[in-house]
Amino acid sequence: MKKLISALVLSLGLSLFSFGAHAQDSAASAAVASSTATESSVSAVTSSAAVASVATVASSEAAPVAAPTPEKGDTSWMMVSTLLVLMMAIPGLALFYGGLVRSKNMLSVLMQVMVTFALLTTLWFVYGYSLAFTEGNAFIGGFDRLMMKGIWDNAAGTFANAATFSKGVVIPEIVFAVFQATFAGITGALIVGAFAERMKFSAVMVFMVIWFTFSYLPVAHMVWFWMGPDAYSSKEIADAMTAKAGFIWQTGALDFAGGTVVHINAAVAGLVGAYMVGKRVGYGKESMAPHNLPLTMVGAALLWVGWFGFNAGSALEANGFAALAFINTFAATSVAVLAWCVTEGVLRGKASMLGAASGAVAGLVAITPAAGNVGIGGALIIGAIAGVACFWGVSGLKKLLKADDTLDVFGVHGVGGIIGALLTGVFNSPALGGPGYVADWVSVSMVTAADYSIISQVWIQAKAVLITVVWSGVVSVIAFKVVDLTIGLRVTEEQEREGLDISSHGESAYGR
Repeated sequence: MKKLISALVLSLGLSLFSFGAHAQDSAASAAVASSTATESSVSAVTSSAAVASVATVASSEAAPVAAPTPEKGDTSWMMVSTLLVLMMAIPGLALFYGGLVRSKNMLSVLMQVMVTFALLTTLWFVYGYSLAFTEGNAFIGGFDRLMMKGIWDNAAGTFANAATFSKGVVIPEIVFAVFQATFAGITGALIVGAFAERMKFSAVMVFMVIWFTFSYLPVAHMVWFWMGPDAYSSKEIADAMTAKAGFIWQTGALDFAGGTVVHINAAVAGLVGAYMVGKRVGYGKESMAPHNLPLTMVGAALLWVGWFGFNAGSALEANGFAALAFINTFAATSVAVLAWCVTEGVLRGKASMLGAASGAVAGLVAITPAAGNVGIGGALIIGAIAGVACFWGVSGLKKLLKADDTLDVFGVHGVGGIIGALLTGVFNSPALGGPGYVADWVSVSMVTAADYSIISQVWIQAKAVLITVVWSGVVSVIAFKVVDLTIGLRVTEEQEREGLDISSHGESAYGR
């Protein structure tokens, strides 16, 4: 284990500073991303990764081919999806978290969520998008899109295009970039819930910068970066194109909208933070019940609505696979609410509003990696399992871990993300109603039920989960330690008892 961690720490440094040759032709544009299945007018295609490269890639022998033009419908759908994901974070996640803490810390949580989102989306446009979605090496991208340069093609007098999952179908790269910016922002905001009510505001911000740079960006690149369907113009260059993809994408792991990149990545960071920041003053001895469950219910409802943009938007086109992700997000979440309520009712005698809201989030998390990669029946089963498993995650597992994960980030996002990632490998099988995945990007052919191996795909999914857990864990330990040694992690006991609203921000949610 020590050797594995040492190797990962070394690779973190090497991958971020050894990019090799990664210059890209402006006509080919920058790589783009978001994993899953989409369909073209000719045939259906399913992918486990994000999209890279851009317009039409013609062989050197072929005559020049006119670059495809983005469809207004796809572009409009992606812009609406971006707004929906923004709503997930602000106000959705902020209100969900805010209602769960004590009244004296309400504004501090809203502040941490909102400013974290603003900070990380700013960094995304400065260097994050470039490092996540341009060609570099298997672990990190390059600087071709630093400060978003090259988004406007001066030579062509138009915006650069980004590939989707269908050959010859593109969207404006600027739209893809802003869509992915919301993913980066909400991932950091999710972490806040694990150490709420006791961490310095400045410490939260510094941690987020380090973690975003060395964990979110490399994991996003490893899972979602590839050269795009148009790059696979012949069997002779297919292997070379695959070799340019992210490390996890090369293994064949499926992650439609961020089970590994968003939820597991954030959950591990939150759990590490809960340990390293320490337990709240009075934890286990004083009442720390949520102060406003109606706000939590409103937040959960906004998350549910916004999640349709998160999942269905990850198809990158307004097509059948976006619709599949849409209905699966509906179905899995509904079943998860029921599963959590039934479990809670059987074990505790009563089903609670907090349980129903938590069940909804559990279902949303679990279906994220599977949304466009499984059939509707598979989504229903994933939702049911997630509702029960995440209930255990916030009760039994939390006691075993002995961590003060304030808002159960790991119990819901960690457990739900892991379950969703693994079950994607099961229910992607055509024999179980799944669409299968693309076996050959040159001819765009789907894997048949006879050729699909559930055991093999689940193992591939498990490796992606393990890599994400270890990577995020190592980066988080280092990041929290750096912050602790420089500015300190926690507020004083006196400030914590007074509440972070007053002590950190000089204001109160409900008056003094």
